Amino acid sequence: MRLSGLLLIGSIFLISACGAEAPPEQTQQPEAATGFIAKTGKLAEDYLVVAATPPAAKAGEAVLAAGGNAIDAAIAVQAMLTLTEPQSSGIGGGAFILYWDDAAQRLYTIDAREQAPQAAGPDLFLDAQGRPPESFWDAVIGGRSVGTPGVLRGLELAHQRWGKLPWSDLFTPSITAAREGFVVSPRLQRLLELEINPGLPELEPARSYFYPQGQALQAGQTKRNPALADTFQEIAKGGADAFYTGAIAADIVTAVQHSGGAPGLLSKADLAGYQAVIRQPVCSAYRVYQICGMGPPSSGGISVLQILGILENFPVSEWDPTGADALHYFTQASRLAFADRNRYIADSDYVAVPVAQMLDEGYLAQRASLITNRDMGKAMAGELRLTEQADDQSPEFPNTSHLSIIDAEGNAIAMTTSIEMGFGSAVMARGFLLNNQLTDFSLVPEVNGMPVANRVEPGKRPRSSMAPTMVFDEQGEQLIHVVGSPGGQNIILYVAQALLGLLDWNMNMQEAVNQPHVTNTNRMTVLEAETTLVPVADELKARGHEVRIGELNSGLHGITVLPDGRLFGAADPRREGLATGN
Repeated sequence: MRLSGLLLIGSIFLISACGAEAPPEQTQQPEAATGFIAKTGKLAEDYLVVAATPPAAKAGEAVLAAGGNAIDAAIAVQAMLTLTEPQSSGIGGGAFILYWDDAAQRLYTIDAREQAPQAAGPDLFLDAQGRPPESFWDAVIGGRSVGTPGVLRGLELAHQRWGKLPWSDLFTPSITAAREGFVVSPRLQRLLELEINPGLPELEPARSYFYPQGQALQAGQTKRNPALADTFQEIAKGGADAFYTGAIAADIVTAVQHSGGAPGLLSKADLAGYQAVIRQPVCSAYRVYQICGMGPPSSGGISVLQILGILENFPVSEWDPTGADALHYFTQASRLAFADRNRYIADSDYVAVPVAQMLDEGYLAQRASLITNRDMGKAMAGELRLTEQADDQSPEFPNTSHLSIIDAEGNAIAMTTSIEMGFGSAVMARGFLLNNQLTDFSLVPEVNGMPVANRVEPGKRPRSSMAPTMVFDEQGEQLIHVVGSPGGQNIILYVAQALLGLLDWNMNMQEAVNQPHVTNTNRMTVLEAETTLVPVADELKARGHEVRIGELNSGLHGITVLPDGRLFGAADPRREGLATGN
């Protein structure tokens, strides 16, 4: 596995790289083996959008049909997701964006991750006795967990450099939908009824918006959000500055500093000073491909590449994807990658992250040599000769959203976007929810006297697991796949498993997305309930695994560029996403 730099100009295309031929379009049909309705993908000639709700995907498609490019479409999609999937992402959160400029043959990555307020320090989540919160929810709910939102600055940065259509036009679909109302989905109703975020029924104005007259919004109901329509109207007219300064910023700060739960430290200066950053992509070779992702402060790109780099030392293509060998070796590679992740990865503007060492072919071969036919138990981080650091102590829960877009010019977006926990901090301002991303920092700054790399510091960006990913041919010249997923720490494993399906097991994108999941974040092995993996549990237990059967609710969304130039897109059947295009 060879570490690679920025992608350069080239033209070679490997026909075999796209895997199995895409199936013809057809209606959805039951897939008894996997326990859910298996989608069959979308074939398109010119452009494709895959996003987490049908209105968001269709908003992006409309932009592409009007002559916009992938950047323009991503802005329209994110705006609509703020309205129709408020539990997962929105303008009150942050994102990591991969952008492939096909004409320039160059990949860019944009860091639009939230930042800690300048007044925040390592003791942010500690009480007067230096103890972390007794309950995770004590850290999440309220303004203390809110970081400076970044997604609008990130999208603005991309639009200023590469966008085609006027910024103001890209919010029109969401302004209309917010004023006239959108149809509440069954998934949103279910999440509200489950009260997955206990702060939501407690804090105003979120309580009145999501639980009118004390009852959760119901599927099929038309829900209007005039406050968000007004917010979008101001952003459409005034650009991202309208969000980061002026009346909207003042309302955000008031909501954070006077919230229920624990009030926060976010200030007007934090908002006004926020900048998105273009960073170097993290790329490595895997077999006959170049795979690229997001570097720190995300751990997603490095960890996905570590898992693949470790597995490159084994005959993965010879294994049954749902057999005990594939599951065992995947979980062991995952243990090793998560051990390194929890020790070394944090915001590289504050901490030296040994990226090259972590992706070195020899180092990964040495890590692979630790794997036997028995579960190794808790893996230890590799010795990379840095200043001594303690392992991270940050809990991460699954949510987030991912969108994949390829436009008619061949430009592509892989964007993973989040407000962190379901419904974020439960603090709402101007019609949108604010993130709780500061709980992605370690809740304690040191362990046994050693500093945690991912501790809170002023202006620092919390580590993330988001893993938007692009796959290229061996020379890094031809785009083949665009993929990513929500899911907290499991994002890394969902994306890595999808890549194995695409690159080792000759699956098309929909087949790779549909795969039953296995995860191990250096704790226990979890097999997706009601799938063909469940019967393998006994064999894994015989190899020493602690096994649990559970729901693994990914939201993988991907697109493949087929050998004939057509596009094949896939949305995860576990959620309500849609692949659409022309």
